[in-house]
Amino acid sequence: MHSVFSKSMGRVAALAVAALLPVALVAQEAAKPAPKVAAGDQPSKWDIFAGYSYLAPKGTVNVPQGTGATTLPYNYDAVNVGGLISGAYYFNRYVGAQVELGIHEYGEEKSGSTVGTQGNNDGFLTAAGGLIVRYPTSDITPFVHALVGGARIDGPDHNPFTWGPHLTVGGGLDYATPLFNHRLAVRVFQVDYNYMHADFGQGNNGGRANINAARLSAGVVWHVGTVAPPPQATLSCAVSPASVFPGEPVTVTATAGSLHPKLNVIYAWEGQGVSGKDNVGTVNTAALEPGTYTIKATVKEGKAGKEGLQPWQTASCTSTVTVKAFEPPTISCSANPSTIKPGETSEVSARGVSPQNRPLTYSYSASAGSINGSCTTASYSSTGAPTGAVAITCKVADDKGHTATADTSVTVIAPVPPAPHTQALCALGFSKDKVRPTRVDNEAKACLDEVALSLQKQSDAKLVIVGEKNSKEQAKLAKEQKAAAKSKHAKVVDPAAERAVNAKAYLTGEKGIDSARVSVATGSTLGESAENYLVPSGANFSSDVQGTTAINESAVKAQPRKALGKKHAKKAAK
Repeated sequence: MHSVFSKSMGRVAALAVAALLPVALVAQEAAKPAPKVAAGDQPSKWDIFAGYSYLAPKGTVNVPQGTGATTLPYNYDAVNVGGLISGAYYFNRYVGAQVELGIHEYGEEKSGSTVGTQGNNDGFLTAAGGLIVRYPTSDITPFVHALVGGARIDGPDHNPFTWGPHLTVGGGLDYATPLFNHRLAVRVFQVDYNYMHADFGQGNNGGRANINAARLSAGVVWHVGTVAPPPQATLSCAVSPASVFPGEPVTVTATAGSLHPKLNVIYAWEGQGVSGKDNVGTVNTAALEPGTYTIKATVKEGKAGKEGLQPWQTASCTSTVTVKAFEPPTISCSANPSTIKPGETSEVSARGVSPQNRPLTYSYSASAGSINGSCTTASYSSTGAPTGAVAITCKVADDKGHTATADTSVTVIAPVPPAPHTQALCALGFSKDKVRPTRVDNEAKACLDEVALSLQKQSDAKLVIVGEKNSKEQAKLAKEQKAAAKSKHAKVVDPAAERAVNAKAYLTGEKGIDSARVSVATGSTLGESAENYLVPSGANFSSDVQGTTAINESAVKAQPRKALGKKHAKKAAK
């Protein structure tokens, strides 16, 4: 009998696995990864229960004896060892459908029985389905259910197994644990009322039975999935760069989140000039006018060909890109040289810059004269231009019609006259008068009269008179200077200085020339003479005539032109 029990248990276990395997597979396929929260916060989609079950049936079978003329009553006894397996699928947080498989085997007739109640041969295999209602919280979940099905029933007096109707009404309490991310719960108890009916037939070991049974179960519950919808798919868009000029490339990247790894994913792109492949889109800005454009990306997930059928399987995002108008070019302009004479030319240089590197063309214009050039340089000619500043305009244009101008100028100046130089006039000779070798004689006066006339004609000119001395006079002066170094009473006379001072005295005293216009100096040339130099305005005497030394006029007195006495006249005549 024990082997019969084992075989029956094996058959029941196999049937239970066969019955629940499709349920578990469907649950795994339908369920998305559950958030890591308590079962009460996210109630499960599927509950699979397996555990111990105790059955206490009450019922009497009147079993025909022999020819069937008499019957004897046989009662069912409790089955101490049993198992219960169930699977529940919940439509929402509270209500679901449940299937259940129970096995409560019979005991042995002989002493030493380990299962059931000694002396009876009862056993029950039940299969039922129906509704289940629960009230989930974070820790406990009470439930009630009502099931209808069939029972394979064995009689208490070797009655043959037979199938009959089965009704279950009851409830229980599950306690949530944190194990396996809140997937494992403990069914603290399940209490059910079972009604079963069996008709064993009319012959020997026949009879009928109405069985009312109390069933007590406990075990573990495995939660699968969640009744909450899967996480909503998300999508974010990133544009790079967000602001461009026409023709510049734009890339848009869509980043999706909360997608199911086993479902198919498709992307779609919308927007002017937008195209895309998978999660990367591009914007062709070459034909776009300046402005702001919206780009939309959409992601859908689902089975191939059925993407986006559920609301949480679709997400979209938008972003914008700004197409900027091309910036106008800038230009700088210069002329070299900036000052020229009539008929001369100047090179005009222009430097145009397009911020977006557009092709540029150049043009030039001038207020006078002429200018030629169409590149970054042009040649300006002052031919025909009046003296003064000439305005030159440099212009640059890009291929989009934007222009910019810059101005420069070239100054046309009149020819500069040659710089004035010192002019040598007539020279004075002092060699004829031996007694008064520094005196201005009549011959010298004739020369000085011409000099005075030149000064009168050129009122802005000045005169420099340079006196000279011969070698004897030079030696005598050296001795006098040496003596003066020893005695302050020694007399020093420089004939060259006297000749220049006497000539100036004639011009200022007798010819009325302003003394400020006449300067005197000594030269380094040997001779008894004095040179007259006319210095026009702007001329530099010291550069034109070198080797002269200015005379301290306060130390040299002019000699009056007096007639000689007879004695000196004879001497002068010799």
